[in-house]
Amino acid sequence: MFVFLKKRLLLIGESVALAIILLGCSFVENTVQTMKTSTIFAMDTVMELEIAGDDELLSEAEEKIRDLEKKLSVTDEGSEISALNHDKAAHLSSDTKNIMSGALSICAETDGALDISIYPVLKEWGFTTGEYKVPDDTRITELLKEVDYNKINMVSGEEDKENKNDISVQIPENMEVDLGSVVKGYTSTMLYDFFTENGVKSGLINLGGNVQCIGNKLNGEMWNIAIKSPYLDSKTGIIGVLKASDEAVITSGGYERYFEENGKIYHHIIDPSTGKPAESGLVSVTIVGKDGLKCDGYSTALYIKGLDSAISFWRERDDFEAVFVTSDGNVYVTEGISDRFLLSSEYAQKTIKIISK
Repeated sequence: MFVFLKKRLLLIGESVALAIILLGCSFVENTVQTMKTSTIFAMDTVMELEIAGDDELLSEAEEKIRDLEKKLSVTDEGSEISALNHDKAAHLSSDTKNIMSGALSICAETDGALDISIYPVLKEWGFTTGEYKVPDDTRITELLKEVDYNKINMVSGEEDKENKNDISVQIPENMEVDLGSVVKGYTSTMLYDFFTENGVKSGLINLGGNVQCIGNKLNGEMWNIAIKSPYLDSKTGIIGVLKASDEAVITSGGYERYFEENGKIYHHIIDPSTGKPAESGLVSVTIVGKDGLKCDGYSTALYIKGLDSAISFWRERDDFEAVFVTSDGNVYVTEGISDRFLLSSEYAQKTIKIISK
């Protein structure tokens, strides 16, 4: 593995001030005041849309978000996913079908590190209800028997198209699925396409920390996307800043949702091979690329895989870059974005390790 060392520092007061977004895995800077802004709460998070465009586009974008939420919410009894989990077979709308197909592709690419059938295990830990508990090993073992994305049967597109009453997907009797690991990433790219098709050339789509940039800032400079510190004792909450343009920047970390019991912290990123919170040595994974759904899924899967496997995965592909933060305090950045990533002043003592192909 070729790793080059480089120390970088983001100075306080450099460029413009960073505006902290209270929810999500990353932060974004304040943008030009002439930008039109919309803030909503959806998909269990605060979302902010900023575009150089008409207010009507923001209203339409909000409707699109609400529509996806109604289709995909695993806790809404009227959603397509809830219907699938209840009936074990369902006809899916095109959006839901596309998201599920994309998610299953990532499940296969990552050898099941991402598995959308992990939902019953996640629920057992209380991460979907807020009623947190540490399940006993026997219960986890029992639930893991039903976790296997390979058993999800997607009906071919032609078969589904011929008869609208035909089912789009089938799952085993005791399985439940959840697309939460990729839905915000899909949504951000969907909104990017919607805005750009309607003439927007500058904007930020921040879906609870899943950030997608549209072009550059109005002054022509790249956007500064701040990556949240995974360390709970952080004073600024920011480990570094990435300059970005026309791409998604999505971070996963155990700090997003967790609880403590008997002095131990348990986070929500569950390893499908153990049914327990992943202990891979990574505490934060940021994926940068054009496809939000892939970035979202990869950030979770590579967090579970650990550093060495994540680096190997990156070297086999050319559609994303990454920032990895390890539990021992190291920061690794892939070479494609190494000249665009700066450490914040709080972490000036750290050394960036650049990963090459």
